[in-house]
Amino acid sequence: MNASSQPVRVDYELPDFSRVGAANSVQHAWARVPVQPSPEESAALKSRIAELLRQKNAVLVAHYYVHPDLQDLAEATGGLVSDSLEMARFGRDHAAQTLVVAGVRFMGETAKILSPYKTVIVPELEATCSLDLGCPTDAFTAFCDAHPERTVVVYANTSAAVKARADWMVTSGCALDVVRHLKDQGKKILWAPDRHLGAYIERETGADMLMWNGSCIVHDEFKAFELEALKAAHPGAKILAHPESPAAILALADAIGSTSGILKAAREMEATTFIVATDNGLMHKLRTLNPGKTFIEAPTAGNSATCKSCAHCPWMAMNSLQGLAEVLESGGNQIEVDPSLGQRARLPIDRMLAFTSQKTNAGIIPNIGAA
Repeated sequence: MNASSQPVRVDYELPDFSRVGAANSVQHAWARVPVQPSPEESAALKSRIAELLRQKNAVLVAHYYVHPDLQDLAEATGGLVSDSLEMARFGRDHAAQTLVVAGVRFMGETAKILSPYKTVIVPELEATCSLDLGCPTDAFTAFCDAHPERTVVVYANTSAAVKARADWMVTSGCALDVVRHLKDQGKKILWAPDRHLGAYIERETGADMLMWNGSCIVHDEFKAFELEALKAAHPGAKILAHPESPAAILALADAIGSTSGILKAAREMEATTFIVATDNGLMHKLRTLNPGKTFIEAPTAGNSATCKSCAHCPWMAMNSLQGLAEVLESGGNQIEVDPSLGQRARLPIDRMLAFTSQKTNAGIIPNIGAA
């Protein structure tokens, strides 16, 4: 544990399907928020990390939600800033033998699944996700076993073991297309873990979907009452929302999309002011790519609630320049996935990749801006 970090308790929901009508129980986990270095310290760390990446034949891939310093460093050193699947695919196709994944643990696992013969390291092994925590393997397996007639579709924000139990893995960028495809085949779907994303897909496709009852602690906290008030204060603003947000938020949105979809909408829409309902880590890329536009965070607190996540994932916040430098020097924090488990987990990922590739090659571009 970094001595300069501050521990933060994080509450998340754990579904209970063992009793009919049981409500989710509230569990808690811990995150550590590192103290940010001074500008001079940041510059020195970036230079040190860049040299370590070169020495170790490593490439840095970072998620949109991590600190801007890590995003900028990834791009400056020939890496990538993107969503979890593109991070993993970029690492798979890159010549580097070591992949450094700045994000959360399931992202490192996905990278390892797609690149089993490469070394995958993460700045923080304990950086996790409420969707992953809220979908434990044993309980999820039992849920699937109780509904063998359904095709199991899981979101990327899950463990390797949960992916290994699935028929399909999807991202928020291709979920609508995959579910429509399955519906057209007459399939009934078991969906996990995010209930808001699942409900959105169900409304849009009309598919028969049985839901796992999980949620992202960041998106679940956006409040429609406060969003309406913020919109009233900025009447010309357009609302951009990630579909992990509650239905009341999505009903107010002018565009609903994945991280890539939100970036696309902000670039292409004529508005100059946007209210954004997703993790505020995306604000850095939004503002960098759209210097003449204004981006405002959607509210997570106010009259209707007390802010918990404050629109930023506490586990994403664990990633730091100092932690990255330390693991590069030590070679620690390697992600390992049992080879047989990895092979099973890769099947639903490869199925999704083949599906999206086929649609693209046929001239039908997956609707990355709408899910």
